[in-house]
Amino acid sequence: MTAYKQIPEYKNIPEEQFFNEIVPAQKPIVIRDFAKHWPIVDAAKSGPNEFVGYLNRFYAGGKANIALGHPCINGRFFYTDDMQGVNFIRGDERLDLFLFRLLELAEKEVYPAVSIQNISLSDILPGLNNENKSSFFPDVEPRLWLGNEGTVSTHYDGSDNVACVIAGRRRFTLFPPEQTANLYPGSLNFTPAGAPVSLVNVHDPDLDRYPRFRTALNHAYSAELGPGDAIFMPMLWWHNVDSLAKVNGLMNYWWTGSGAKDAASPTPIDSLSMAILAMRKLTPAQRNSWRYLFDHYLFKQGVDPVSYIPEPCQHVLGELSPEDERSIKDYLIEKLQQ
Repeated sequence: MTAYKQIPEYKNIPEEQFFNEIVPAQKPIVIRDFAKHWPIVDAAKSGPNEFVGYLNRFYAGGKANIALGHPCINGRFFYTDDMQGVNFIRGDERLDLFLFRLLELAEKEVYPAVSIQNISLSDILPGLNNENKSSFFPDVEPRLWLGNEGTVSTHYDGSDNVACVIAGRRRFTLFPPEQTANLYPGSLNFTPAGAPVSLVNVHDPDLDRYPRFRTALNHAYSAELGPGDAIFMPMLWWHNVDSLAKVNGLMNYWWTGSGAKDAASPTPIDSLSMAILAMRKLTPAQRNSWRYLFDHYLFKQGVDPVSYIPEPCQHVLGELSPEDERSIKDYLIEKLQQ
């Protein structure tokens, strides 16, 4: 059995400490009772029917995208064996009908895995956020995730993420970004749910096929959360999420990076794809030479690249006005289209 590292735990952490110390350090933490005062958490603690009834109070009609997996996938939403497709189907469904079906499945011994992911509250459940608001994120609309027992394969987010369990229990298994190669990431462009995923099954790893995963496990963290508990997962930290109850709910906040309200294109993952295209024909030695330029200009390893350049001459290396930023992006788009 894997001896996972323990994620540091906090309770009643002040907002100032979270944003001034925890977030800049970019290390995960668990915040117990982060949302214990929310009415939705109280409803979930009363039982699945009360939780579903509470959600339906806010339902304004409309459909959400659902994922449905046959019982044979054991709740793991993933690729098909040949990686040409996925092992589940998607479709649109009214939220109230989905919730009714979720309660029905909770009474069965054999049942499919069902999930609704990334619901916009203002679109589907207006008013719910006002009754269940976090003082940490007064201006950020959370996203809602619902379903039964299942596994979201190991992936990363392009934003800092605070995820709060509101119903059921969830187990989070985290790997730091430096373990990326040892997790055997799949395609950047065809993924089960939008973000690239590790090809390794955390619970049943094929170590003959993926031997470096042993190293990743030596650096893995794990925590189990119940209703009202939250976890901070910094951007690019890989996380595998197991929903452990027949009725589960989670709300999360993305407020930086690609999930920020003012996020601009291209996103960092867009830039990664463009860099791969631009350099794919270079030799290993040539790519290694480019690494030094990236280290200097982008990652700023060593001398600050603008410390010796007059401010009017810094251009893209310095502060840009919105107009200048737009002009540079238009130039790059034009180059890509040639």
